[in-house]
Amino acid sequence: MTVTTGSGATDEAAVPDENLVSLTIDDVEVSVPEGTLVIRAAELIGVEIPRFCDHPLLAPVGACRQCLVEVPDAGNGRGMPKPQASCTLPVAPGMVVRTQVSSPVADKAQTGIMEFLLINHPLDCPMCDKGGECPLQNQAMAHGRGESRFAEAKRTYPKPIAISQQILLDRERCILCARCTRFSEQIAGDPFIAMAERGALQQVAIYEREPFSSYFSGNTIQICPVGALTSNAYRFRSRPFDLVSTPSVAEHDACGAAIRVDHRRGKVMRRLSGDEPEVNEEWISDKDRFAFSYAAGSDRLTRPLVRDPETGALEPASWPAAFAVAARGLARAQGRVGVLTGGRLTTEDAYAYAKFARAVLGTNDIDFRARPQSDEEAEFLAHAVAGTGLGVTYRDLEAASKVVLVGLEPEDEAATIFLRLRKAWRANGTEVVALASHATRGLEKMGGRLITTVPGDEPVRLAEAGLDASTIVLVGERLAGVDGALAGALAATQRAGARLAWVPRRAGDRGALEAGCLPNLLPGGRPVADASARADLGAAWGTPSLPSEPGRSTDEILAAAASGELSALVVGGVELDDLADVEAAVAAVDATEFVVSLEVRASAVTERADVVLPVAAPMEKSGSFVNWEGRRRPFDTVLSVPHAMPDTRVLAGIAEEMGPGLGFRTTADAAAELDEVGPWDGTRAAAPATSTARAARPADDEAVLDTWRQLIDDGRGQDGDSHYRSTARPSLALISAGRAAGLGVAEGDEVVLRTDRGAVAVPVGIVDIPDAVVWTATNSNGLPLRRILGSGYGDLVTVERVDVPASLEERSDDAAAGETPADVADAGPPHPHPHPAPTENVTHDETTSPAERSATDADLDASHEREGDR
Repeated sequence: MTVTTGSGATDEAAVPDENLVSLTIDDVEVSVPEGTLVIRAAELIGVEIPRFCDHPLLAPVGACRQCLVEVPDAGNGRGMPKPQASCTLPVAPGMVVRTQVSSPVADKAQTGIMEFLLINHPLDCPMCDKGGECPLQNQAMAHGRGESRFAEAKRTYPKPIAISQQILLDRERCILCARCTRFSEQIAGDPFIAMAERGALQQVAIYEREPFSSYFSGNTIQICPVGALTSNAYRFRSRPFDLVSTPSVAEHDACGAAIRVDHRRGKVMRRLSGDEPEVNEEWISDKDRFAFSYAAGSDRLTRPLVRDPETGALEPASWPAAFAVAARGLARAQGRVGVLTGGRLTTEDAYAYAKFARAVLGTNDIDFRARPQSDEEAEFLAHAVAGTGLGVTYRDLEAASKVVLVGLEPEDEAATIFLRLRKAWRANGTEVVALASHATRGLEKMGGRLITTVPGDEPVRLAEAGLDASTIVLVGERLAGVDGALAGALAATQRAGARLAWVPRRAGDRGALEAGCLPNLLPGGRPVADASARADLGAAWGTPSLPSEPGRSTDEILAAAASGELSALVVGGVELDDLADVEAAVAAVDATEFVVSLEVRASAVTERADVVLPVAAPMEKSGSFVNWEGRRRPFDTVLSVPHAMPDTRVLAGIAEEMGPGLGFRTTADAAAELDEVGPWDGTRAAAPATSTARAARPADDEAVLDTWRQLIDDGRGQDGDSHYRSTARPSLALISAGRAAGLGVAEGDEVVLRTDRGAVAVPVGIVDIPDAVVWTATNSNGLPLRRILGSGYGDLVTVERVDVPASLEERSDDAAAGETPADVADAGPPHPHPHPAPTENVTHDETTSPAERSATDADLDASHEREGDR
């Protein structure tokens, strides 16, 4: 940009550029890129034109007219006869613009518009949530009249209207700027709110039969300039001047979105999006915005607990006593200890676990993958991801000609990636290609193309994506369960010259990988099997020798604990329900002689642990996450709590009881040491071998299970906000029309998905999906599939129709009419059985009405007996 003052002085040497346009604003000459709006050009010389509808990330609309300016010369020697909206007016060579700073005409026009906007505004600033941070309030003071000339009665509406369970609308506050409707349509792709009526009757409205259903609805609250949209959870709870604001980073996924945390008297009141152009721009998901109450639940751990050997109960203990007990137990099991970490860990905490395992416990039995995993995945991560630094970025996604998604549903699993891909498609025509069983709502909003793929067939179907040097391939963590998928994606991208990026689901996973929380990998991407890598790290740590054999994976650690090969476990941030075999994991922890748990809240692990050490949640400590790009995202402490310490400090305390310690106690010192260790510059780990495995081929009554976790689900990190949780999408079993016809079911009927472990009953959705596949969410609405079915992505399940006997339907009708016989009142959920009938129950989706699950076991048993007779 070139700026020239009226006297001809130049702040910076002009650089000839055929795409620059020169104009004059308030007697200051400025050169800006062609197509720049006048309102943006004015900002570059320090002039702020008042506005409401304008937003730099939304298409211009000129709805509020507050940004009027005078244009005495439009660049053609003729002036425009009336003030113009600067938010829709592109610059032109030779244009002369006068803003409210130098033009009485523009100032009068802006004052008049402000007066019009306030005619029907309720002026309820003392009780409005926006009061104190309201653009209308601020600009009315700066550009409005001192007194109103309007004495008539103002227009009023019933208030508030619930646009969704989370978003409330006060229509009389709305100034019709259309920011919310443009965001929903342009950015999120969820046009469920729109402007209705015309003239004085115009207002924001929703579809009568369809609530505002969006994973990004909270952004409309933040960009609303007048407080017309408010959050059900925050409404009337606080005022901006009561709050302390701290920049932070969202902890729910691997996107690394910038957020702002507002808190008061030790309690988080709300979270807002931060402004980070390189990552999330100004948008965050509702999960990042509203899911922050999990750490304030009644099950929060506040004191160290040690199991009493006589009573078997967990009893409170002091920190020194708990450290001593943990150290003695781990010392007894030296060489037979496994370390399991989860996705909540910061990079610094993960580094502390990695060093604790190698330097203190003398083991490589450490794994951060608290989910289904494979040796192929470990080899892939060691070869292609760890220690590579910043790789594919959000800007690269935006500039790519094609982005291929394999084992990844961005809208659910990486919301910020979804928004950037939608922007890339809308702005640059980026082609989004997904290898998936069906076209999701998210894929449609990205303008994507589907390559229909049965889970397990990804290595074969990737060849149809047409990779080239301008293609980016994003692979998700679900591919860990598909033989040959990660190795095949790596080989295919290398052949085509395309770029590859791994997108984990959890915030701490990439940082844990860089920190060395993997059985075959040391910090910085150093291969465990490489003697020079071990020597390099040993020198940095001052440790003469490090274990040389690659360790066990998560599943192998648990199997060894169950068999007695390992006698102790150190577990930090692991939810057993996320593991591949929940039943086996619980049995393994039960069988382990000594368990140390570092956790924020009580869990299935803490119930079984011998020592429980309360640790700080992400908001209660400083540190950093490494997002999927490989970008380090540091954050400071938001809240200081007296009863919890970072995992790093807790591990340091145990290590000091066992010997020389870790060499650091704080996260800052851990970060400094990790930076000093640095990435490995020697020979990288070998690439995984390719495989030609194919998807399982189901029998007629079976299907391959396609599943992933939806953005809003039953994850424990989302506990605490009922308004937010109520916006979760309902559970459905998506099947093909052919399978539905074969089962004799219609949309909305229930089917049962069954394995030898258990069964779940889920309403049917009929979509274009292969007959051999059924999709349902992994952990939504009370249906944790891994715990109930023992199955996950790519496994086989039996699909059955729910048949309710006529006699039972009559009794259900009686119950609906108010007559509740004892056998109906005591009825359990529907319980379809294979032959012979097993004893396990069917767990029901919590969204299913009681009337739909009023079958009894006896009735269903009788039904199956009659079928057997036939």
